[in-house]
Amino acid sequence: MSGWTADRIPDQHGKVAVVTGANSGLGLVTATELARRGAHVVLAVRNLAAGAEAARRIGGDNEVRELDLASLASVRAFAGKLTADHPSVDVLVNNAGLVRLGPRRTTADGFEAHLGTNMLGPFALTGLLLDALAAGHGGRVVGLSSITHKNAHLDFDDLMSERGYRAALVYGRSKLATTLFGLELDRRLRAARLPVISALAHPGLTRTNLTPRAWEHRGRLGRLIAVGGLLATQSVEQGTLPQLRAATDPEVRGGQFFGPARLWETRGPVTEARLGREAADPAVARRLWTAAEDLTGVRYL
Repeated sequence: MSGWTADRIPDQHGKVAVVTGANSGLGLVTATELARRGAHVVLAVRNLAAGAEAARRIGGDNEVRELDLASLASVRAFAGKLTADHPSVDVLVNNAGLVRLGPRRTTADGFEAHLGTNMLGPFALTGLLLDALAAGHGGRVVGLSSITHKNAHLDFDDLMSERGYRAALVYGRSKLATTLFGLELDRRLRAARLPVISALAHPGLTRTNLTPRAWEHRGRLGRLIAVGGLLATQSVEQGTLPQLRAATDPEVRGGQFFGPARLWETRGPVTEARLGREAADPAVARRLWTAAEDLTGVRYL
């Protein structure tokens, strides 16, 4: 099915879909397509004003809720309010992410910013929403990976990247962690015989606002680099297809990973993507899961 397009998304009426980072880029396109096909879409965003503008553009049946994945307090507050209003959730798209190539930064909880935002926040959110997902109509969790995970390595003695910090490498590690989490989540869901699947996707090289933000610390030079990078990317609509397929295709199996088919998975039609060596190691995934439980205080499965 390498020719999969958004036209293949089945009817989503009656479903509740949560999309993090839904006010721009991949998240905005994902939320738009889900709403267009009848889902009640929850736009989980840090900036409520930007979320409200996105909701107006999306139309359909949607609502905006505040969520900052870099704060466990915000994650807990979001999950508590959401499940009180929506005890059944059908789709969770962990789309929001951070790419910041400047100096090392930390989250509200003291985590290295990339790991905290891209993996630990979604780990906690997924666990807090798991009962609602299990109550849905074939619940589905979609994690957003990256081709940068393939050459990354986790150092469990320095998970917060305090030694020799290099932002590009740390971003890749955070996406490796995201990938390991998504695969281990599926293994545990199957072992627990819960009616929820976990799938993964990556957008290849896609034209989103994360690229200019990543280089903003370099001033004018950074803006020039960002423009050059954008010229080498595919459209956000094309880049969103892997996660839309992971979120909606009835034939998706737990643990599947989707991405672009061409030029080393940087662009093109949707196909099954290849995992990096470390991402495919269940022992590493189990170790990361234990660390994530200890760091977030959220334990499940």
